[in-house]
Amino acid sequence: MSGEEEAPTQQQHQQPGQERTPDEPPPSPPAAAPSSSSSSPAAEEEPLSCRALVLTGYGGYDKVKLQVKTQRRARLQAGEVLVRVKACGLNFAELMGRQGLYEPLPAPPVTMGMEGSGVVEAVGEDVEDRRVGDRVIAMSRFGMFQEVVVVPADRTFPMPEQMSFEEGAAIPINYLTAYMMLFEMANVRPGKSVLVHMAAGGVGIAATQLCQTVPDVTVFGTASASKHETIAQGGVTHPIDYRTKDYVEEIRKISPKGVDIVLDPLGGSDTQKGFNLLKPLGTLIVFGAANCVTGQKKSLLAMMKTWYNQLSLNTMKLMQTNKAVCGFHLGYMAEDQLIDRAMRELLELYRQGKIKPRIDSCYHFEEVADAMRRMHDRHNIGKVILLPEPKKPGENVEKTEAADNKTKEEAATEEVKAEKD
Repeated sequence: MSGEEEAPTQQQHQQPGQERTPDEPPPSPPAAAPSSSSSSPAAEEEPLSCRALVLTGYGGYDKVKLQVKTQRRARLQAGEVLVRVKACGLNFAELMGRQGLYEPLPAPPVTMGMEGSGVVEAVGEDVEDRRVGDRVIAMSRFGMFQEVVVVPADRTFPMPEQMSFEEGAAIPINYLTAYMMLFEMANVRPGKSVLVHMAAGGVGIAATQLCQTVPDVTVFGTASASKHETIAQGGVTHPIDYRTKDYVEEIRKISPKGVDIVLDPLGGSDTQKGFNLLKPLGTLIVFGAANCVTGQKKSLLAMMKTWYNQLSLNTMKLMQTNKAVCGFHLGYMAEDQLIDRAMRELLELYRQGKIKPRIDSCYHFEEVADAMRRMHDRHNIGKVILLPEPKKPGENVEKTEAADNKTKEEAATEEVKAEKD
């Protein structure tokens, strides 16, 4: 399939009473919208309308389209719950998925989205710890970008009373990723130092906050200059402007021996730099390849540069340098018990006031292109949220004041740098 080709709509057997628009793809497994197994036959016959963001093909922002699914209600399977989604989290994985660079996402047409929050509307058999009306955080490998979603009950987590739906949607992917890397892989301890790239992004802010829960941890954070005040207030000890300065040189000036932990979402030459920055017994964790994403569409040049400059090691080199290299990808994490435990820890930290998601901006489904563009252009400070409910006339996007202070000159400079990289 070419970068601009849309996937043809798949033909699927229609159940009685089910309708779809001509260009609508069949709902993905987690995107179905049944009701409770205890519903009456009349309720089950009532058609259900559901707004969803569907990736129709690989390419630019126009490939993500708002569609309305209309289908008959069906019975929930045992262990499932139906959630009315109130907010969804946008992640860099969706930007990569739109370009065909995210393997865990099925081929188009598919409803994207891995995290959200909402209210339980129905429960299936054998579900004992969820009730209709519960406010929950929900996770799925895909299919969350829609108004109603069916997920296994054990992939939902009760929200603290003081937590907003926007905060609930901002917790799972970013904070689980940061938590697993820092505490399960790198074993961060008092007195250690950590380099956090993209420190103003969702994972960057989560990692910084989690580092604050350990005494005397030094955080080096890369971000554009307009974001330094904000990330410094959030716990970054040494903000570094990656656009105008060599972050390796800046770190060496402060810490000649380097750092203990590097969290690398960039890939390519930055992975090599991160490895060289490690102190003996240090740990490099690669969890992304943001350097592959430059323009709106897939760039073969950027992919080739990232591949050509990737870190190449052998076991002898690791032995001689006394360093560790790890990789982390939440989408391939199959240890449900580990995820459950980490989520419980994170929600408890939230209740204690030790972590709190920073919401950069909220966009309605109709504005998904603007939301993706904001994240792609690195204008966000914190989490970008998508709202399933229709946008009201005259309603404007809510953004944090600091996130909107970027000048046109800074944005242009970042765009030039992305093309060079």
